[in-house]
Amino acid sequence: MAASELYTKYARVWIPDPEEVWKSAELLKDYKPGDKVLQLRLEEGKDLEYSLDPKTKELPPLRNPDILVGENDLTALSYLHEPAVLHNLKVRFIDSKLIYTYCGIVLVAINPYEQLPIYGEDIINAYSGQNMGDMDPHIFAVAEEAYKQMARDERNQSIIVSGESGAGKTVSAKYAMRYFATVSGSASEANVEEKVLASNPIMESIGNAKTTRNDNSSRFGKYIEIGFDKRYRIIGANMRTYLLEKSRVVFQAEEERNYHIFYQLCASAALPEFKTLRLGNANYFHYTKQGGSPVIDGVDDAKEMVNTRQACTLLGISDSYQMGIFRILAGILHLGNVEFASRDSDSCTVPPKHEPLTIFCDLMGVEYEEMAHWLCHRKLATATETYIKPISKLHAINARDALAKHIYANLFNWIVDHVNKALHAAVKQHSFIGVLDIYGFETFEINSFEQFCINYANEKLQQQFNMHVFKLEQEEYMKEQIPWTLIDFYDNQPCINLIEAKMGVLDLLDEECKMPKGSDDSWAQKLYNTHLNKCALFEKPRMSNKAFIIKHFADKVEYQCEGFLEKNKDTVYEEQIRVLKSSKFKLLPELFQDEEKVLSPTSAAPSGRVPLTRMPVKPAKARPGQASKEHKKTVGHQFRNSLHLLMETLNATTPHYVRCIKPNDFKFPFTFDEKRAVQQLRACGVLETIRISAAGFPSRWTYQEFFSRYRVLMKQRDVLGDRKQTCKNVLEKLIQDKDKYQFGKTKIFFRAGQVAYLEKIRADKLRAACIRIQKTIRGWLMRKKYMRMRKAAITIQRHVRGYQARCYAKFLRRTRAAITIQKFQRMYVVRKRYWCMRDATIALQALLRGYMVRNKYQMMLREHKSVVIQKHVRGWLARRRYRRTLRAIVYLQCCYRRMMAKRELKKLKIEARSVERYKKLHIGLENKIMQLQRKIDEQNKEYKSLLEKMTALEVTYTTETEKLRGDVERLRLSEEEARSATSRVLSLQEEIAKLRTELHHTQAEKKSIEERADKYKHETEQLVSELKEQNSLLKTEKEELNRRIHDQAKEITESMERKLVEETKQLELDLNDERLRYQNLLNEFSRLEERYDDLKDEMNLMVSIPKPGHKRTDSTHSSNESEYTFSSEITEAEDLPLRMEEPSEKKAALDMSLFLKLQKRVSELEQEKQSLQDELDRKEEQALRAKAKEEERPPIRGAELEYESLKRQELESENKKLKNELNELQKALTETRAPEVTAPGAPAYRVLLDQLTSVSEELEVRKEEVLILRSQLVSQKEAIQPKHTMTDATILLEDVQKMKDKGEIAQAYIGLKETNRLLESQLQSQRKSHENELESLRGEIQSLKEENNRQQQLLAQNLQLPPEARIEASLQHEITRLTNENLFYEELYADDPKKYQLYRISLYKRMIDLMEQLEKQDKTVRKLKKQLKVFAKKIGELEVGQMENISPGQIIDEPIRPVNIPRKEKDFQGMLEYKKEDEQKLVKNLILELKPRGVAVNLIPGLPAYILFMCVRHADYLNDDQKVRSLLTSTINGIKKVLKKRGDDFETVSFWLSNTCRFLHCLKQYSGEEGFMKHNTPRQNEHCLTNFDLAEYRQVLSDLAIQIYQQLVRVLENILQPMIVSGMLEHETIQGVSGVKPTGLRKRTSSIADEGTYTLDSIIRQLNSFHSVMCQHGMDPELIKQVVKQMFYIIGAVTLNNLLLRKDMCSWSKGMQIRYNVSQLEEWLRDKNLMNSGAKETLEPLIQAAQLLQVKKKTDEDAEAICSMCNALTTAQIVKVLNLYTPVNEFEERVLVSFIRTIQVRLRDRKDSPQLLMDAKHIFPVTFPFNPSSLALETIQIPASLGLGFISRV
Repeated sequence: MAASELYTKYARVWIPDPEEVWKSAELLKDYKPGDKVLQLRLEEGKDLEYSLDPKTKELPPLRNPDILVGENDLTALSYLHEPAVLHNLKVRFIDSKLIYTYCGIVLVAINPYEQLPIYGEDIINAYSGQNMGDMDPHIFAVAEEAYKQMARDERNQSIIVSGESGAGKTVSAKYAMRYFATVSGSASEANVEEKVLASNPIMESIGNAKTTRNDNSSRFGKYIEIGFDKRYRIIGANMRTYLLEKSRVVFQAEEERNYHIFYQLCASAALPEFKTLRLGNANYFHYTKQGGSPVIDGVDDAKEMVNTRQACTLLGISDSYQMGIFRILAGILHLGNVEFASRDSDSCTVPPKHEPLTIFCDLMGVEYEEMAHWLCHRKLATATETYIKPISKLHAINARDALAKHIYANLFNWIVDHVNKALHAAVKQHSFIGVLDIYGFETFEINSFEQFCINYANEKLQQQFNMHVFKLEQEEYMKEQIPWTLIDFYDNQPCINLIEAKMGVLDLLDEECKMPKGSDDSWAQKLYNTHLNKCALFEKPRMSNKAFIIKHFADKVEYQCEGFLEKNKDTVYEEQIRVLKSSKFKLLPELFQDEEKVLSPTSAAPSGRVPLTRMPVKPAKARPGQASKEHKKTVGHQFRNSLHLLMETLNATTPHYVRCIKPNDFKFPFTFDEKRAVQQLRACGVLETIRISAAGFPSRWTYQEFFSRYRVLMKQRDVLGDRKQTCKNVLEKLIQDKDKYQFGKTKIFFRAGQVAYLEKIRADKLRAACIRIQKTIRGWLMRKKYMRMRKAAITIQRHVRGYQARCYAKFLRRTRAAITIQKFQRMYVVRKRYWCMRDATIALQALLRGYMVRNKYQMMLREHKSVVIQKHVRGWLARRRYRRTLRAIVYLQCCYRRMMAKRELKKLKIEARSVERYKKLHIGLENKIMQLQRKIDEQNKEYKSLLEKMTALEVTYTTETEKLRGDVERLRLSEEEARSATSRVLSLQEEIAKLRTELHHTQAEKKSIEERADKYKHETEQLVSELKEQNSLLKTEKEELNRRIHDQAKEITESMERKLVEETKQLELDLNDERLRYQNLLNEFSRLEERYDDLKDEMNLMVSIPKPGHKRTDSTHSSNESEYTFSSEITEAEDLPLRMEEPSEKKAALDMSLFLKLQKRVSELEQEKQSLQDELDRKEEQALRAKAKEEERPPIRGAELEYESLKRQELESENKKLKNELNELQKALTETRAPEVTAPGAPAYRVLLDQLTSVSEELEVRKEEVLILRSQLVSQKEAIQPKHTMTDATILLEDVQKMKDKGEIAQAYIGLKETNRLLESQLQSQRKSHENELESLRGEIQSLKEENNRQQQLLAQNLQLPPEARIEASLQHEITRLTNENLFYEELYADDPKKYQLYRISLYKRMIDLMEQLEKQDKTVRKLKKQLKVFAKKIGELEVGQMENISPGQIIDEPIRPVNIPRKEKDFQGMLEYKKEDEQKLVKNLILELKPRGVAVNLIPGLPAYILFMCVRHADYLNDDQKVRSLLTSTINGIKKVLKKRGDDFETVSFWLSNTCRFLHCLKQYSGEEGFMKHNTPRQNEHCLTNFDLAEYRQVLSDLAIQIYQQLVRVLENILQPMIVSGMLEHETIQGVSGVKPTGLRKRTSSIADEGTYTLDSIIRQLNSFHSVMCQHGMDPELIKQVVKQMFYIIGAVTLNNLLLRKDMCSWSKGMQIRYNVSQLEEWLRDKNLMNSGAKETLEPLIQAAQLLQVKKKTDEDAEAICSMCNALTTAQIVKVLNLYTPVNEFEERVLVSFIRTIQVRLRDRKDSPQLLMDAKHIFPVTFPFNPSSLALETIQIPASLGLGFISRV
């Protein structure tokens, strides 16, 4: 396809722009050949007519598809040209914040002017071992490639770092060296890699300075060779320097500084050791204040001084030498302050006693007068005479500055020499990697000698670069068998010849320097005459005769000739140097002693160097001076020689290129200036690389990648089995011009633009397919929508019509109802109006009539009242008149009557004298009657008034008055009647008075009460209202308070819960951190231990003659022996032999003390935590147990008491029975003495009696023990609750197992019975009683014997089975039998739980009774066995004595009684006995030579651990502490030795981790501690250790288990590491989801599954393998969970780290692949029942990263969702993924920069680690939860395959 055909409508092109260099535009119409103008539209929407060049008619460069923008490799771009390169770099730098980009073999590094977190050790580990194309571009990738090629190709390497000042060359070189130091390590203990890195601060302080372009600009070039040994570990380094900018010592431009070291000295002037230097502020010295910028923002010179001094110390520069260096530097500063006074125009002088010169002379140790003299004079030597000539002030200042520059240059070289000596390799160097940090191409407004040399060096490097690129292209074409066509590329050899050839610029300069009167002007004229108009690369400026122009490969540069000669000669006066050489300060002459030696730049290499390097250790620097011939070499000549030597070195190595770009001149972070970038790209050769690549076939695809990418362009019939032929057929159809592509052996090569054309066809095909799919789907959706709408319309119509009909019917009903309502309503209204009028009329009538009646009534009332008033007034007047008249009449009557009475008195007195007694009786009565009469009258009046006032008493009062009137009349007649009347009247008066007073009081009280009641009512109502208001307020307040209290309680509860959770988490984190630190210490200890072993092995190999009679013990053995000598039972005398054997290992023992202290501290912390946890668990268990007891105690307690009393009775009866039997036996022995018994055998029977007596006493003791044990059994019985059938079956199984053992004892008892019968033949009298006793015992244990026989048969059958199936078969049989029995009884008593419970209790009673009987008989039988052995022995001796006294005839005649020999049955105690000398054999067979696979398959899990523990039990049983210690030490050392030998075998490490844990659990389970005995059976409790406390050894075993676990993690990490990236990221588990994008020169690992490529299935198969091996070895389930969690963490961390470092993996389709892979891993966890292991949580960061790739990333809501979703990712990781997100297809959209900024703002407050990568080497702290074994030790059989026949079961 022709290039012009690509210029169609909507095609995008680049057009030149004066501001942005290149600007993007879009074609508005197709281009046709012959068009002179292109119709374009810019991105901002402006239309433009772009005129083509009429001569060349060159079209503007096309723009790459958006899918290719931002690629890691510029050569992956379809269109390779300047604007594409510039745009790609800008997009990566600005949008994605990526500073590294590949351009073929070149790494382009753009200075971000910001610290980035991409250089940590985690990043180094991520790039280590990776292919260069598999990871994102990075300086570490270049360093790894160089390191890998050095090791693979056995060829030296070079990394060439170039760029202009401020581009970041020094930093890039520094990071490359840091990578080598970190990855390779050092081969010795001298830490060479640290010294190599320490050289950087020193060289930066003396060779770097602040410029206007860079705060830390290197003002010299350097080439550092890092040497490696045969194992590719750093052994040393060597540094060469080039062209130090000496002029900076005496002059700095505006805003620039001198070298850093001067400002560091001034900042540290206040230090005590610097007082003698008499320094001050930097602004005081002339050499440091000229730039006017003594301080760099963000840099503390005092701290930098500390770093510099530390680096000097590390490199072996002593403090005295350091002070000497600082003394010389201070002298230079003081020398700069020396001033001169002019005498005349040709002479000058130094002021007398000039302070700066005095200080300079004191510091340098020279004479003041001599130095002052030669600063103002010079010596001229002729052939015959020598003259001393004064010099002018200007020349003196120049001479002073030249001296300062010379001193500094020599000091610089001296420091470099000493750095090289410190870095010199002590052993032979095998290979090296050189790092060249050299200045890039420079062009300024004024360019002088320094710029000329710099650009000359860059011309040489560019030539070498071009040749290397051309060579690589040629090799690639030849490798793929592509026809080679000559590519025209820029050759800068003419420019190099112009500079360095004969009669070149440098030759003419050297020649002019030799001339006596040579000058810059004459040299310029020679240049014009020699090269002007003769060389196309040399030009003369139009306006100057003192300058020349050279056309370099990057640009034209105009050089000013002024100063060239002076700088080339580098003149310094010899007399001044001689004065300095005579200094008393010893360091100063050392600086100039090299000037007395002839040093050729091509001198031989020092000893120990590889001949390939052919470089001197000394730096190739100029040694200016004029005293000798050696100083005749000019600076230019020396620079040329050193440059040739450098080029020879580089040509002998494989180069790697790093081009540093400065993005802007203002040091703004992440700001891109297109103009400056293009200048540097042109200058550094990147565009030349692009041009060379574009001239050939820049785009290259493998056949598989091409097929995967462009499969959519093929038809089914085009796809063949041969991928290569398929690609050929397709390409021939797609691209007609065969010159546009070539087919290689493994790749297809495309011309520039063809990939873009293929991408366009592919996008069109996909777009057409999308349109067709969209068309079909949209049609289907519309049809479906139409059918839904039609159906919905019909339904709606039906419902609407029905609704309308219902509405019409409803309307008719409502109309009829409305008429009816209207009828009644109208009737109601009329009726209501009538009634209203009627009521109104009646009301008016009533009111009117009432008004009239009331008026009439009022009139009548007034008349009546008037009558009443008149009546009363008239009555009152009449009464008043009457009373007056009455009083007058009464008065007259009284007067008259008094007179008459007086008369009568006189008569009476006379009469009275005769009847005196009668008078006495009646005088008082008459008076009284009269008085009464008067009183009655008065009272009548009062009565009347009272009657008026008291209506209630009116009737009574009237009657009483009438009665009183009658009484008064009658009293006149009788005294008695009068008295009675008087008394009544008085009483009535009193009552009336009382009533009156009471009435008044009552009325007053009533009134007051009413007032108070009203007041109280009012107050009460007011109070009630107030109370109601207050109540309502209180209610609201109460509700508010309740709500607040509730909220506060809720908040407090939540806060407390949060605090509790946080504190718990914090405690867990602290504990995990403590465990992690402790386990890291263990890891470091094991590493040091291994290193110590390796050193010892190396020492043994180096020692040719071994010491006789001394057998070297393994270092681990010695260290562990020192570790295990802390037991209190072991004395110093016992330790002495061990110390004598290992005298060389005291150091390890000293290290162990620290280790044991740390171990003890960690154990205390763990014990404290465990005690707290145990206490908590105990409290919970007690609470649960108390609750259960309270619930179940009432029905069971009675049965328990009954059971207890029954046991006591049985025990008492058995004891009585035993006592009776013993008494009968004693009685029979003493009473029935036959003559043959009392004969010679009588002492035997006495002995028997004595033994039986002792047995009876012992039985009394045992009786008490039995009582105690039975009480313990009862207490244990209370804890047993019959929960379900399986629990009962387990209990019965254990009991039956004991019964089986007791059955064996019963069999032994039968043998004892036979022995007793033998005794009865000799003791006739005891036979009957003994047989009766045996018969009774037989009856009791008959059932047990039957059970025993059946068990024996079962054992006989099991013995025929393989060993591993015996225990399982017997257990299965017992479980089946007991389960069936329990099920039977459970069904029988299913309806009656109480009966079932009583049955269970009776069953337990019966079982415990039988167990107790068997235990009692077992103990009795054992004791009797021992006694019978003694009896038999003594009887045998007695019989021998008898036989000696009997004649032979007697012997023959005596009949021989047949004897039955019983078979002895052993009762194994779960111990293994071995001899001390067999210990090494035991360790060898059981540990060192044991094959884990055979043990795991054929034997029970953990068998070696059980065997070892049983041996420890026997040593404990013997109370042999030496044997215990020796066995444990040998075991631990043996395990360590096995793991050291086969430590990379997962099966071996897993096997011994499982066995070590099992051994540790056994030591805990049988330690006798209550906390570990909860789950033991009584039989297991009997097997507990009795003599030794092995708690400290348990800690040592725990530490060993931790070390094995860490080794296991390392092994599985090494196995999984190669699989993870390929299986989780690169392999397409879901085929066809993600397409392969075009790649550049550095191909990535193909994601297509080839043979040998790891897939997700490979990882899952490996996980299955790990899990099955651990399960076969019987590893604890909790430990398996921890291993699985660690494996999943490694998978997640490695996958996420690679995802964060690979831009091509950050796409939507890759997120889907990752989520699918993670789901498969979760499915594996579910299958293995490991979901609760915490493994899934370790994958959470990876899951969230995959989700982040797939979620929508546009709006603020999306940002909020991302921030809430990605809580397991750090902010740096989220931003990194968003920056790396790359669409694979054009249909995907890129993430906008504004969206990333939004995410950063939202995550600004999140406090998380700034670290980008996860720590893939992190190991979670491991714990070993106690896991007791239910296996009985006495049942363990030792297979013959283990070769342990020398040990025996006990």
